[in-house]
Amino acid sequence: MEEREFLRYAEAELARLEAALEQLQAEGRVDFDLEVKPGGILELDFGRGGKIVIHRHLAAREIWLAARSGGYHFRPPSAPSEPWRDTKSGADLGAVLSRCIEEQTGQTVTLTALRQA
Repeated sequence: MEEREFLRYAEAELARLEAALEQLQAEGRVDFDLEVKPGGILELDFGRGGKIVIHRHLAAREIWLAARSGGYHFRPPSAPSEPWRDTKSGADLGAVLSRCIEEQTGQTVTLTALRQA
């Protein structure tokens, strides 16, 4: 995948993640601070629950997620409407992020706003 195409896909996915996380915050079910940093980085701070960091990794052409449970690498889909998949398990990025949030907070969450229409 060309760098330009990867950046387009990654930015769109990070924007969907940001919107889904903001929706989760608005619902008030999970308490965390969301910081959007330059270079395609989303940082979720759960206080004593630790942090989750999500960022695009240009050299690998992947989105990486770091959580207390470990690190995950997601490859881009072949079409924008498909999910980003973990390179090891094949799990959907939204499902893995939901699970990581649950593990760090004890709150059940489902990030549903991750598909492009």
